[in-house]
Amino acid sequence: MEFDNNVELLRQAFFEILMTAGPLLLIALAIGLFIGIIQAATSINEMTLSFVPKLVIVLGAFGLLSNYILIGLTDYFHFIFDRIAQLN
Repeated sequence: MEFDNNVELLRQAFFEILMTAGPLLLIALAIGLFIGIIQAATSINEMTLSFVPKLVIVLGAFGLLSNYILIGLTDYFHFIFDRIAQLN
């Protein structure tokens, strides 16, 4: 394999990581920011108040997005295994 091919495979791997983890991380960030603003406005500093809703919403989002994530990872691994098979 040449250097350019390795760089392209690494770029595709990083892109797949972003497409897999990105939506869940953005949802967690938005929920954390929203709850943090509410906590700052009401002066409620309870740690479970920020953790439990974020956990429930992220788990729900994971359940809704799991089909998209699984299809993306399956396509990526089919591509990688096809590239490995072409090396021989």
